[in-house]
Amino acid sequence: HHQVMTTSGGGDGVGDGDGDGGVSVVYVDGGESPIALSRFVAVLMLAMYGLLLYFQLCTHTFIFEGAEEDDDEPGELGLWGGIFWLAFITLFISILSDYIVDAIEGAAEDLGVPILFLSGILVPIVGNAAEHAAAIIFAYRNKMEISLGIAVGSSIQIVLFVVPLCVVVGWAMGQPMSLDFHAFETTALVLSCIMVAVVTVDGRSHWLKGAMLVMCYIIVAAAYWFHQDPTDMS
Repeated sequence: HHQVMTTSGGGDGVGDGDGDGGVSVVYVDGGESPIALSRFVAVLMLAMYGLLLYFQLCTHTFIFEGAEEDDDEPGELGLWGGIFWLAFITLFISILSDYIVDAIEGAAEDLGVPILFLSGILVPIVGNAAEHAAAIIFAYRNKMEISLGIAVGSSIQIVLFVVPLCVVVGWAMGQPMSLDFHAFETTALVLSCIMVAVVTVDGRSHWLKGAMLVMCYIIVAAAYWFHQDPTDMS
């Protein structure tokens, strides 16, 4: 709750709140509600993601159009084939995700690995292995725009779409999903964003920048390893 100071009408002086102009305190629900704030911000983030897609696909497509090379092979699945397999794989991954969520705490205890390290470092590496491989292949072929689009675009999708979508879905299901992350995770996220922004701001790449990003990731992974797990994982 938070306090709202109100005055009672009918008088000029400060009294006891009996209609003589006195000051009283009213407690209003929602004054300290991170869940309500998280839901509000999540809706705005989803709207921002929609605007981003509209910007990329409709109004400013020329910004993202690169020089197409003749060695690009045409697609084999087609539109409806791609939609079908995308839906099928998404359903299959969602089922596997349920198993991972149910087993991750027990696996962390059995392996003697901190749960934050397991869920924040190892699982994303394994889960995004195909995406990482594609980014490396395109970078090896000197298609840095596509490589950066895969790497950075995936992070933007998680931040602007997946996380707020989880909050909204939790809201619909009556689950208190919040954007109120702990200080450690928030600090690691902010520093990582600053590092990536500094490295990619000039639009050029070389091996030293890659080494800096790899070292930064190793430092974050080490911090997750030595950071104490929270007592309440809910």
